[in-house]
Amino acid sequence: MNPDLLLEKNFRLNDYQKMALHKLGIKTVEDLLYHFPTRYGDTSQMQNIGHLIVGDNATIFGKISSLKTSKAFIKKIPMSETYVEDESGRIKAIWFHQPYIAKMISEGTFVRLDGKVSERKGELYMSNPKIESVAKIPIGVGDSLFGEGGEKHSLYPVYPESRGLTSNWIYHAIQKIFSSGILDLIKDPIPEYILNTYNLPSLKTAMIWIHAPQKETDATSARKRFAFEEVFFIQLERHRDRIEWQKNPSFMIKTPREDVEKFIKRFPFEATEAQRKAIYEIFDDFKKGFAMARLLEGDVGSGKTAVAATTAFGVVTTRPDGKNYGNLQVAYMAPTEILAKQHFESFIKYFTYLGISVGLITGSGCKKFPSKVNPKGSTDISRTQLLKWVENGEIPILIGTHALIQKSVKFKNLAYSIIDEQHRFGTAQRQKLVKKDGMTPHLLSMTATPIPRTLALTIYGDLDLTLLDQMPAGRKTIITEVVFPKERENTYEKIRTEIKSGRQVYIICPRINEPDPDKEMTVNAKSVTEEAKRLKEKVFPEYEISILHSKMKPSEKDKIMEDFSAGKTHILVATSVIEVGVNVPNATNIIIEGAERFGLAQLHQLRGRVVRSNHQAYCYIFAETKSEKTAERMKALVTAKNGFELAELDLKFRGSGALSGTKQWGITDIGMEAIRNIKMVEAARAEASKMLEDDETFSKHPLIKEALLRRKKEQIHFE
Repeated sequence: MNPDLLLEKNFRLNDYQKMALHKLGIKTVEDLLYHFPTRYGDTSQMQNIGHLIVGDNATIFGKISSLKTSKAFIKKIPMSETYVEDESGRIKAIWFHQPYIAKMISEGTFVRLDGKVSERKGELYMSNPKIESVAKIPIGVGDSLFGEGGEKHSLYPVYPESRGLTSNWIYHAIQKIFSSGILDLIKDPIPEYILNTYNLPSLKTAMIWIHAPQKETDATSARKRFAFEEVFFIQLERHRDRIEWQKNPSFMIKTPREDVEKFIKRFPFEATEAQRKAIYEIFDDFKKGFAMARLLEGDVGSGKTAVAATTAFGVVTTRPDGKNYGNLQVAYMAPTEILAKQHFESFIKYFTYLGISVGLITGSGCKKFPSKVNPKGSTDISRTQLLKWVENGEIPILIGTHALIQKSVKFKNLAYSIIDEQHRFGTAQRQKLVKKDGMTPHLLSMTATPIPRTLALTIYGDLDLTLLDQMPAGRKTIITEVVFPKERENTYEKIRTEIKSGRQVYIICPRINEPDPDKEMTVNAKSVTEEAKRLKEKVFPEYEISILHSKMKPSEKDKIMEDFSAGKTHILVATSVIEVGVNVPNATNIIIEGAERFGLAQLHQLRGRVVRSNHQAYCYIFAETKSEKTAERMKALVTAKNGFELAELDLKFRGSGALSGTKQWGITDIGMEAIRNIKMVEAARAEASKMLEDDETFSKHPLIKEALLRRKKEQIHFE
């Protein structure tokens, strides 16, 4: 059997299985081998049915009886139901909207069920449990029912599934692949000296241990090996990108320190030490002769825009090489129109006294500052006129959304590209902004999303990292309170007092619309639409309430935000769409509903919306559950000093997969496990750096070269 062989050529697959494999991204034999278990069940942890209690998350083994399909009495929902019994008792199992379950399992079959135990009318049952047929029952579940023919206790892998494809099918398919001798054909790309240095198993051993571990330490060792491998290859790619990037010639910008200090003194606040450090690190990069690539990471309100403006000032006051006229140019890209417009307004304030032109380009139109009619304000201009002025160098600073990277936008001397909320742009989009004709512009990426150090070192390994870990003087610490249901009314009265004193309020809900009550297992969380209606009718009838969510048109969102910014509405009920790019200094109160559904880092981002002024800000975390774990997480939100600390705690409490999934970072779940281990990340970085210093073209490591080429075909986009 060949690793590149399509599964369809080697397995008889029905249509459901083909669709499920496609959904999981599994095409070849090798793809299936790299479809790792999410966890391992331990038959020694199984429970007797007779000992189950309500609320248990249980794994049980037993025999199927009284299997049938039916319809729910009121809603007429099609479902399968059965009883599962062992020597100690029996329990009912129900699968809503899954009548096919009754056709997949036969009467009298031995099965394993995983699920939560509930109760209705005094009878225990399991709703929509995972079910798998098993050939034998582990010894210890009942006595006379299964006799001596049972299996000994062991670990069993639990794989990510999709409808029509069970974990059990995946397990047996992988065992069939193993029996073909394929592991003798797969070559290990990781050099033996690295495996020995870090005590990692070989590829063949790791494959067996991850899919069929004899003991827990085998599975842990295998996962450690694959986690290291993934981070190691990412580091090789990043270090190689960095080497290539530094070969690009760029503009030499040498701004006198006294000019920089004069600009900083015009800030409407005292610059922090962290801001000064960041500014001068960037100016040092400007002098090196090759293109800068730096990530500026700072909490909401830490002053990233001021750093961007100061460094942009150094660029636009520099003449092009060999000329005593004209100026270099800056492009500033933001992910949303709201944010682009806010940066445009901020830059006008920073550059008014210098008379430097600033342009804005978005999907809905273009603006230019200063206006001939109003030298202190901006004016709408045609796209054609704006592009003409940018191309001939008359507009030194151009701010915009994705519109900035269209082919029609041409700069005369683009020397500096600034990208805000870096993680929201794909690699290809960023490259379009820096790969312009001739010289390569310096690149500054910025993010207000606190990222754990290990994650930043991995995914941004090709960027120098600068942290803004101080807030401007005068900013008051947000008072954060965790509010449980019985304390809601008191909180609403506090909010009413704040509104009476002229402040405004955000109320964040996890959903846009109410969930469908007919759907089993639906997420029961507050929605923007219904909560706004309830608040208007029962809580704040005297105040204007508006709503904002991602399904609204850009023009609708802009109108809602304009009215809120102007104080026409008192309360804005929204989804987490306001997490980035909303700046209303007068909004100093925020309520977050269903807080347990958000990560700590995201809660911190949402809370940051109310730290835009020197007024005292308040954040009320409305939590529905009082579980110990939730209480501990919420306590961290109250006590943590900054977003960076919270990001690390999020990694600890929720796990790396919950912090940032594969869609955003392009890292698999097992790779994300490595992100929790700073020593592993640093080891992978060190080995990658050492290998590239010694063998930049991988002539001594052909298997590494082959693996990197294969990864490039599946090029990661950080979106």
